[in-house]
Amino acid sequence: MSPARPPTSPSTRGDQPIPPVAHPAAVDLRPFMAAFPTGVAVITSFDAAGRPWGMTCTSLCSISLDPASLVVSLRSASPTLGAVRAHGGFALNLLHDRAQATSQRFSSGDPERFDTTDWDIPPLARGPHLITDAHATADCVLLSTTVIGDHTAAFAEVKRVVTRDLAPAPLLYGLRRYARWPVPAAAVTESDRHTNRLTPSNP
Repeated sequence: MSPARPPTSPSTRGDQPIPPVAHPAAVDLRPFMAAFPTGVAVITSFDAAGRPWGMTCTSLCSISLDPASLVVSLRSASPTLGAVRAHGGFALNLLHDRAQATSQRFSSGDPERFDTTDWDIPPLARGPHLITDAHATADCVLLSTTVIGDHTAAFAEVKRVVTRDLAPAPLLYGLRRYARWPVPAAAVTESDRHTNRLTPSNP
């Protein structure tokens, strides 16, 4: 007669339920993203009454080249997002390095921001074009929106790009400060193109 097998220890059983994983503490993403410098843009649109709205945005990304599309992240409570939804589109103005004051103005909540900014509405524009402060503007049609936490991702198709400077010096933001590209785009050497040595500096 075979000896009785010893009972299996709970620690060696293969069918024990996995204990639930504790919900991780909230992660402060700000220091991480502050170390990722980006260009600076101002998103503009019109509300249902035709009033212009706009806000500074550094959270944007291209999605596809065909069709040309991008996504921007806007605060869900922002009146500018409400205007984008009401108008069904927006203009994305990429700022040059002399437009730091404009970036600060459009991130301040100043209700008179358009009164002290040069802007125009050319034919087929999806929002005000910042003709003095933006080196290029993209007119975009809203495709969809997705709410994520306290922000909303707005997906859009780019219908037109208006370029005002063929050798732009874009305004940059990172490490909680503004910076500028070290050389104009036209002055980038072939060596720079291969090594990607482009280091921002303080304005």
